[in-house]
Amino acid sequence: MRKILLSVFALVTFSVAQAQEIEIVETGEVVEAETTQPQWKKGGIFALLVNQSSFSNWQAGGDNSMAGTLNVNYDLNYTSGDWTWDSRFQVNYGLSKNKGQEQKKTDDRLEINSVLGKQMTDKWYYSFFLNFKTQMDSGHDKNGVRNSHFMSPAYLQIGPGMLWKHNDNLRVNIAPVTSRFTFVDSEFTEFGEAFGVHQGKTMLYQLGMSLNGYYKFSPMENVSIENILNLYSNYLKKPENVVVDYQLNISLQVNKYLSTNFTFQAIYDDNAFSGFQLRETLGVGLNYKF
Repeated sequence: MRKILLSVFALVTFSVAQAQEIEIVETGEVVEAETTQPQWKKGGIFALLVNQSSFSNWQAGGDNSMAGTLNVNYDLNYTSGDWTWDSRFQVNYGLSKNKGQEQKKTDDRLEINSVLGKQMTDKWYYSFFLNFKTQMDSGHDKNGVRNSHFMSPAYLQIGPGMLWKHNDNLRVNIAPVTSRFTFVDSEFTEFGEAFGVHQGKTMLYQLGMSLNGYYKFSPMENVSIENILNLYSNYLKKPENVVVDYQLNISLQVNKYLSTNFTFQAIYDDNAFSGFQLRETLGVGLNYKF
């Protein structure tokens, strides 16, 4: 896995270097960059997906059910001279209820990503990034025992690095000295380790390398595909066990307020679970851009 990380790093660095545009001034004179006014670009999407099924005297069988998922994504981009600041706020929450069964949580995510950059060349920036994620509601295991709640666990990554930014829809941030904090309530570590935090403790500190990539494009009209990749390797313990968090969001805009949305996410973090965590949602719902 360490070799894979190094290969990815080398490939990204080489590709980005080749993609940089070189401006040639025929007169040979040095031309200063034009001063640009500070500019804010902001916008978001509110989407509500609802699934419902009802049966009455249906011989093939079936249980009445109701499920809903709320998704909110908000982007905030700032540019001023040679400074750039890109932030994204993401909220996902879902519930399902089958007849005769308790209500269950199907999705729960609160995440903030922010990258501050100072331009070094055409597309390269000195950067400092922050990533924070947790959930908003309590989670329970198969036996109904609570195993998580708001801010427990919570993950925070911060660190300096280098940002390659082609535009607001394509960027890669490489941070070779990243601090990663895992927070958890003492109730979950009272009798043993939880989410990598040792028994009796409430925080785990890690130091390693982080690579974050974002790519959004539209292959055809009214269709957008968004890719978000986060990789982290801990120098202090088992650096080969890379934490992977990949998310794919596809949206087909039917009209101004109706869309079809597909989300796929894969997470690998052996501190939380010894294997891949996968989730997938597909539905037609109401959406509103703001």
